[in-house]
Amino acid sequence: MPTDVDVLVIGGGISGLATAFGLKQRGASVEVFEAASRAGGVIGSRHRDGVLYERGPNSTLDTTPLLNTLLDELGIRGERRDAAAVAATRFIVRGGALVALPTTPAAFLTTPAFSLGAKMRLLREPLIAAAPAGAEESIATFVRRRLGNEFLDYAIDPFVSGVYAGDPEQISVPAAFPRLHALEQKYGSLIKGQILGARERKKSGETAKNAAGTFSFRAGMQTLTDALTRAVGRVGTGVQARRIERNADGSWTVVGAHAGEPVLRRVKAVVLATPAYEAAKLSRELAPAAAKGLAAIEYAAIAGAASAYRREDVAHSLAGFGFLVPKRERRAILGTLFSSSMFEGRAPEGVVLLTSFLGGKRNPEQLAKPDAKLAQIVHGELSALVGARAQPLWTEITRWQHAIPQYTLGHLERLRPVEETERALPGLFYCANYRGGVSVGDCVKSAHATADTVTRFLAGTRGA
Repeated sequence: MPTDVDVLVIGGGISGLATAFGLKQRGASVEVFEAASRAGGVIGSRHRDGVLYERGPNSTLDTTPLLNTLLDELGIRGERRDAAAVAATRFIVRGGALVALPTTPAAFLTTPAFSLGAKMRLLREPLIAAAPAGAEESIATFVRRRLGNEFLDYAIDPFVSGVYAGDPEQISVPAAFPRLHALEQKYGSLIKGQILGARERKKSGETAKNAAGTFSFRAGMQTLTDALTRAVGRVGTGVQARRIERNADGSWTVVGAHAGEPVLRRVKAVVLATPAYEAAKLSRELAPAAAKGLAAIEYAAIAGAASAYRREDVAHSLAGFGFLVPKRERRAILGTLFSSSMFEGRAPEGVVLLTSFLGGKRNPEQLAKPDAKLAQIVHGELSALVGARAQPLWTEITRWQHAIPQYTLGHLERLRPVEETERALPGLFYCANYRGGVSVGDCVKSAHATADTVTRFLAGTRGA
């Protein structure tokens, strides 16, 4: 019996769109089902009074050459905008004030971000034995052991909040920071690994996240997902997948609905590119063990607040990327991006755009508060930390109840049934940011690998 297309991708976020585009580039016919009214997932760029702000990711790190290859294939490389030079400066809050993080060894020796005791503690790092190969530690335990409490409190804790909006006591090193885990296992030391592993990184073409440049697009991050949507072509929005069935001949039937009407597709392969909890629902009948593991993946809820201020009403120079807030500082926000400093064209002359984040695993109760209260909290924190002397011109609040999957202890074990399902049910694939990393670059890399794997599967079905 003929199929409608080779591959149906369920989920039109960055992972699903990039996978679909990769498959189309490799010669497959592909269609995307997206339940929301538009494709793009959490990526969304908006305009208000001449200000360009983001509802999701504000930028991405240039960690893999696959990113520029993708931009070239989409014809949007010319829309790319690298972050301004001032964005190399990043701040943390310490003692209620913004302190610049050091960017060179010389700056590290003199920085007030860390005490002399913490700097001396770092000298012991190469002498500390690696954890047993099969051990799973939280990033908090790992950093305490290798670098000490102060580096955990004022470097790693705010970093984990900035990337995962998570709790470092719960985030798994092998799952969330596999390269860090590998450095310790291979070299016995992070410092030795950074030095001796440089040649390996150069050969792979990959760039470590702490050294990668940051970029966005002239018209915002939605440029990328809009271009992918156009290039894929067959992207159905408002289409809710309800059930996946495997046919006797190895093909698949996906049953869904659009505007109350049934939708049916018969395909050779299905890629589930939805959040874990949605993938769990669609896997329940086919793969109960995988569904159980997926359903157990937690998500952090985040509220983003884009605030426009008159430049004259903010005392701080805003010459930097932004700041992160360590938990020890007991502030009400996770951090703030200096969005209009990072990229030109984000705000008109005389106006600045600051993008702040609330909630996460640190303060999940904040998302129960109304928008006006969240805006008030943000302004109070910006007044204290960057000297916002007057009320903002406006603040736009965006809420994501399931913003970022948490790679908590046991995460790799929860994913093991997913891997087993892909082997047991040929033609069913899982690709989303609960596997392989949560950043845009990570998603593009995972999508590229998934497109390769699905293409090999399709070649096998043609040869059968």
